[in-house]
Amino acid sequence: MPVLTHGGDIYSAREKGLEHILDFSANINPLGLPRQVQLAAERSVRDCVHYPDPLCRALAEKIARHEQVKQEWIICGNGAADVLFRLVYALRPRRALLLSPTFSEYEQALRAVGCRAASWLLKEADGFRLTEDVLQRLDPALDMLILCNPNNPTGVLIDPLLLQKVLKACAEKHIFLVVDECFNDFLQKPACHTVKPWLVENTGLFILKAFTKFYGMAGLRLGYGLCSCQPLLEAIRQAGQPWSVSVPAQAAGAAAMTPELEEYRERTKRLILQERLYLAEALRRVGLRVFDGQANYLFFKAEGLEGLEVQLEQQGILIRSCGNYRGLTKEFYRVAVRTHEENVQLTAALQKILK
Repeated sequence: MPVLTHGGDIYSAREKGLEHILDFSANINPLGLPRQVQLAAERSVRDCVHYPDPLCRALAEKIARHEQVKQEWIICGNGAADVLFRLVYALRPRRALLLSPTFSEYEQALRAVGCRAASWLLKEADGFRLTEDVLQRLDPALDMLILCNPNNPTGVLIDPLLLQKVLKACAEKHIFLVVDECFNDFLQKPACHTVKPWLVENTGLFILKAFTKFYGMAGLRLGYGLCSCQPLLEAIRQAGQPWSVSVPAQAAGAAAMTPELEEYRERTKRLILQERLYLAEALRRVGLRVFDGQANYLFFKAEGLEGLEVQLEQQGILIRSCGNYRGLTKEFYRVAVRTHEENVQLTAALQKILK
């Protein structure tokens, strides 16, 4: 049987006989799919007799208004991972640099086209923060640099001033820069940490976004990319089959991008801030080392304790073991920030194990 390397695998848990599952392994908005979005997807079923729009025009128009970018800068796909793989297939970089630890699909996509992907190891002593030392590693021999901000699994943000230096260095050395901002919307001040303002003058910059996490749409599969290079966007479209985004996914995405959901967005950010602070303190009280993340999940180390995910699974709780991330050991874990009641359940289960 294939080895599954991501969180959110409730299906394997069900095969083990777990009926009531509390999933902290996937970083999904605890408020769930907005009712307006669900209704839009349901109503669209009657249109499923037709092929979906391969250009996702109605959806791209809504994204453009929400993101305040030009519509022609947007490309949609079957999740952010689909957009990433298409981008890599279109560019076919020979040498790339990744941070470690980070989302494993970056390396998977690069290796699929024969790219040599080197890793820049983020140090535990630095709190897994990116430091200015990385600037020395940016040489013209690199074709691509991929950053995740905030990073997954650590939740740590890149200092905005350092990010500007990286942008400048990549532009000067003709290194194509990909910035994954899939968790940016969960931040209290997302505008302070996005690289969108640089799209206007930098055609060598690509931003990855997704509906998966913030709008609770993991099962619908919908992501998009922002880039000001039109020839590249056309090459990305040609790098995969034309109907990658289904009719329900397009309808749901368009509904999610409306001003009517602003209250949902603000409620989400308030909940995440409040519960992240609560959960971080609760994890520290039971002896876990929690790192300073700013996203909708927490990254922690259980000194000398491996297999914590197995013990919690026996209580019907799924968390993400980070032992398969490059640069980490099995002592590292990631948990989503969920509702207060659910966070209390997780804390109680941990207290039982760690007492």
